[in-house]
Amino acid sequence: MAKTVLIVDDDPTQLRLLETVVAKAEFRVEKASGGADAIERILADTKRSIDVVLLDLVMPEVDGLEVLERTRPVHPDLPIVVLTAHGGVDTVVKAMKAGASDFLVKPAAPERIRVTLETALKLRTLTGEISRLTRKMSGELGFDDLIGTSPAMASVVNLSQRAAASSIPILIEGESGVGKELVARAIQGSSERAGRPFVTVNCGAIPENLVESVLFGHEKGSFTGATQRNIGKFQEASGGTLFLDEIGELPLDMQVKLLRALQESEVDPVGATKPVKVDIRLISATNRDLADMVREGSFREDLYYRLNVYPILIPPLRDRHGDVALLVDHFTTAFAASENKAIRGVAADAMELLQNFPWPGNVRQLENTIFRAIVLAEGGQLTINDFPQITGNPYVGAPLSDSAAGPAEVSAAPATGPGSISLCNPDDHARPLAEVELDVIRHAIDRYDGQMSEVARRLDIGRSTLYRKLREIEEADATGEAAD
Repeated sequence: MAKTVLIVDDDPTQLRLLETVVAKAEFRVEKASGGADAIERILADTKRSIDVVLLDLVMPEVDGLEVLERTRPVHPDLPIVVLTAHGGVDTVVKAMKAGASDFLVKPAAPERIRVTLETALKLRTLTGEISRLTRKMSGELGFDDLIGTSPAMASVVNLSQRAAASSIPILIEGESGVGKELVARAIQGSSERAGRPFVTVNCGAIPENLVESVLFGHEKGSFTGATQRNIGKFQEASGGTLFLDEIGELPLDMQVKLLRALQESEVDPVGATKPVKVDIRLISATNRDLADMVREGSFREDLYYRLNVYPILIPPLRDRHGDVALLVDHFTTAFAASENKAIRGVAADAMELLQNFPWPGNVRQLENTIFRAIVLAEGGQLTINDFPQITGNPYVGAPLSDSAAGPAEVSAAPATGPGSISLCNPDDHARPLAEVELDVIRHAIDRYDGQMSEVARRLDIGRSTLYRKLREIEEADATGEAAD
């Protein structure tokens, strides 16, 4: 998804020239004919659709400095690159103090403009990620940090916002990788407990013999190996939120103790002589059907009703089709910045491929897929060729018979027409497998007009393997010519 640059200049000729340069750099362009127009556009951009501003400093009536002063309080993180014909120190200092991200001296070379815009965007991305991580660590992550505008995700946010206004116990359900912990953190960050401890416990990752100690704590010397006192996750989260992930993995004997801790708001550390009072907001999460587990007897019914007071179901990514493009854009921008790669977006056919993939691993799988593609990419945007693990998947791509040219005919007899591949020699004996394979590759190259990426995808082999096979074809053809 191309980034949008707002160009602000009162000179129509200069505006057209800048538009041409910026468009050639593969940015989307919006234009403002003066300072007043720019202020109006920027202040009205509540959806953050403008990614960077290219601002002329010297304009009549409302100049660039006033634009900076008026817009910075509303959009403090919007990159604004100023253009000035006067590159003096005083001018630059004034612009930077007013909030400019960078500056260019007119006339600026097209390549210099492109690099400056890309640097400003990269800095914004890295700053945003740092700010987001800071909010996450401080327990102040909010619903604005959740990415998704689909109706399914809007419903999740609506339910979560209502839950954040109270201290009701919440059970977040959903497949692995849908973002259950992120929703839990947004609830915490939007509640009265924002800024307080947010303690995460993966119940399925704790050795069974240590569950009680990890959750409720232990005193020094209470068991072999207890060389020091441990307060446990409940006390660690006191005053804030305790997030019990994969709650369905908790052993039955621990379920009893958990129920008591929730009912009494106190815990009994191992080896302690008296219980300890705790004040926690409980949010649980599971990728299993706890109701089925109750019927099977592997999860206590009384604990289930204690946890399932306010259920929130996060739908899988395949049911949030409208969110895929937003997530792809977010991950592409973030990873391109962190890996210092000049990648500005995703090609249209690659985006279509990503949107049509079912994503069994949900958002986590999508994130890792984009990360891998960024690391391997060699061009200025991600293309289909950067996603071989998807293009080789049976979910994606049509079979060869879908081609407009029609399916190739495989015959046991010698080939008799175009598109035919013979399995037997003229003497009616089977041909060597390697020969048949080379014929198939030759046919695919002809079928897809030499587009090697498409050939590799249709044959379900890697491009390196395809090129190795091509060398074998060349050698076979050379041998045949020499024999003639």
